[in-house]
Amino acid sequence: MTAAGAAPPVIGERAPELVLPDQHGELVRLSEVVLDRHALVVFFPFAFSSICTGELLDIQLNIDEFVNDKVQVLAVSCDPTYALRAWAAHEGYRFPLLSDFWPHGRACRDWGVLDETSGTARRGTFLIDPSHAVRWSLQQESGQIREVGVLHRAVRDL
Repeated sequence: MTAAGAAPPVIGERAPELVLPDQHGELVRLSEVVLDRHALVVFFPFAFSSICTGELLDIQLNIDEFVNDKVQVLAVSCDPTYALRAWAAHEGYRFPLLSDFWPHGRACRDWGVLDETSGTARRGTFLIDPSHAVRWSLQQESGQIREVGVLHRAVRDL
């Protein structure tokens, strides 16, 4: 639980809405993404960090598994859009990187994944179904690598 008291949504619960600009400044709405497919919402602490780069590169290297007619990846951090745009261009990410920069961390706080001390997102991962319910989730502490094989299994089981 964060200092603000929000807890991450649990399986079966309705996911909080998510309306954030992507790396190009375009607003992305979770409710629109999940109209006809699932969303894999991946919160991460920092653009350009080694652990986050490795995790998102694994998704990019398997893009057809994570972005298709059944699922869409949405990666979220508290980094500004400019940093996310530079990082996406540098790494070749072909999925939305959403900026929760301002108001700082509001979406991360709503999802119960804001580290109030550092002002960064914790490694929370949620699979949201078309009814906007949490179907699967994984929480990792800062500095711990997400086991990406678990993400593959969650998406493969759709």
